[in-house]
Parts: sequence; structure tokens; C-alpha cells
Amino acid sequence: MHGLVRPQPLRENVTMAILDRLTKFSVVDTGREQRMAAQAIDRFAIRARDARQRVGQLSGGNQQKVVLAKWLATDPKVLILDEPTRGIDIGAKTEIHRLMGELARKGIAILMISSELPEVLGMSDRILVMKEGRLSAVIDRKDATPDSVGAAMMRSRREIELAEAGR
Repeated sequence: MHGLVRPQPLRENVTMAILDRLTKFSVVDTGREQRMAAQAIDRFAIRARDARQRVGQLSGGNQQKVVLAKWLATDPKVLILDEPTRGIDIGAKTEIHRLMGELARKGIAILMISSELPEVLGMSDRILVMKEGRLSAVIDRKDATPDSVGAAMMRSRREIELAEAGR
């Protein structure tokens, strides 16, 4: 899991991206840090004993939620999620998808990178298909089907070059 310091507590992992906001004269406001961690545990339904539990002791899905909580603490306008549900159980996957929908409704732009076609089809407003480092197709939700995405994935380099020339 990228973005975690596994030996550190959940509390410190959730706040590490905004530590400058919690620090005055090089002293961390641990009370505020604790409150933010408790809010993250509630908001993201993180299953942990408490905010002092080491992140490395959490399940993969709960670790994913901690990473998400950490970056959301920065109040981003755009959130890039690379394989956000890889290797987690179906319950955690459902929760991550619910949170992504909530964030999108609040106006946060989400760029999701996923190799799972059902996830891409279910979560995307627009799908950009890449092949060999080049944009192969842009497909709107209304036109997105397994067949249309699959066809874009199978386009030849020549077809992509011709499409680029026509833009």
C-alpha cells in the first residue's frame, strides 16, 4: 500500500499530509490530530481498535481507507486514484465506491485508473482508453459498454495515429 507509514499509528498516517496545519512552533496539536483521526474512522468506516493502532495491523481495505482519508484531509479539487480497490474484499470495495460517488457529488474531480472493466464501467462518467502510451479512445458513459471499451483497447497503432491526425 503506497502512501502509508505502516509502523506508525492510524492517527499520524491520516494527518501526515497536512502536518503543517497542525503544527505551531514545531509542536503538533495532538488533540486536533486525534479528533481528525476519530472523524476519519467514523466517516470512512475504518475498522480499527482506535486511532493509536498501527496502520500495518489493519486489513488492506482499511489501509486503503486511511490513504483516502489522508489525501482528502488536504481538501483536493482533483483526486487521482490508481487501482483504488485492488486486493481488497467486496465490502471494502463497495465502501470505496460509495465514498468516490459522494466525493464526485461534492464536486471533487476523480481520475480513476483501473484495470477492472466492470469497475470502470460502473464508476465513470467518461472513459479514456490508453494503449501503448497513447490515447486510443474517449467514451462517454452513455456509449460505454464492454464491447466499445474492448474495441478501443484493441485498436492498432495505425488506427490511433489516424484518429489523432483527424482531431
